[in-house]
Amino acid sequence: MKLKPIEYIGPAPVVKKPRNPAGGWFLIGFAAILAFFLARPFVQLVQAQQSQPNASNLEAASNQLDSLGTFGGKLAKAALKRTESQVVYDLTYRVIDFPNGDIPADRGKAEDVIVRAYRAVGTDLQRLINDDMSEHFREYPRYWGLTEPDPNIDHRRTPNLQRFFVRHGESLITSNSAQDYEFGDIVVWHLSENKPQQSSHIGVIVPGPGKLSEEKWIVHNNGSGPRWENELFSYNIIGHYRFVPESLLVEVEPELAPSL
Repeated sequence: MKLKPIEYIGPAPVVKKPRNPAGGWFLIGFAAILAFFLARPFVQLVQAQQSQPNASNLEAASNQLDSLGTFGGKLAKAALKRTESQVVYDLTYRVIDFPNGDIPADRGKAEDVIVRAYRAVGTDLQRLINDDMSEHFREYPRYWGLTEPDPNIDHRRTPNLQRFFVRHGESLITSNSAQDYEFGDIVVWHLSENKPQQSSHIGVIVPGPGKLSEEKWIVHNNGSGPRWENELFSYNIIGHYRFVPESLLVEVEPELAPSL
């Protein structure tokens, strides 16, 4: 028996056209752009944290300074350590012990950052300045009307610290070039006040945080406690010193003792 062909009833078959590849690439590109803008704030936040003072960057800077093997590196590390302390800015005159005397640890001003950093590496500026002033009193500024040294306050005044560093340390170039400064150097600035005894400010040169580790930042207390800031050239520099003591005057932990 001969079979008859079956007649197809329905819509005519449609031949699919090949897809345009440009459309797929457009979607991929759009998704990539969207992801970039969504992720951008997060990336910026991470980058900012990598270049901001924080505990992680402080540890990295301390290791960097340890690797130098210099007294300046140890002093800069001690100054950075000060930024972990909560200190209320306090100009109050206080009667303190001598030698190795200090005001309460939660109080201080710019000079106390320097004094405490030097003490941490074995040097008592209170004693050194008092000894020098006792023998050479007329060599020191006379702003305060004193007739003899006062171990309670002499080492906590920037003009006295500055004169001591001039007499017993290296007086270095003052410039606006970071290359002229080394970690652990002491810098004195002139602020805007009119009175000479109140117009000077003092700090320590330290590395910048994170990716900025080759930059020259400072640790200082300009009213908000010890801070790690990029302010070396924010004020008029009037003094630049490097003081390496001849011997230790304070007992410190072995890992903090500098090799002189």
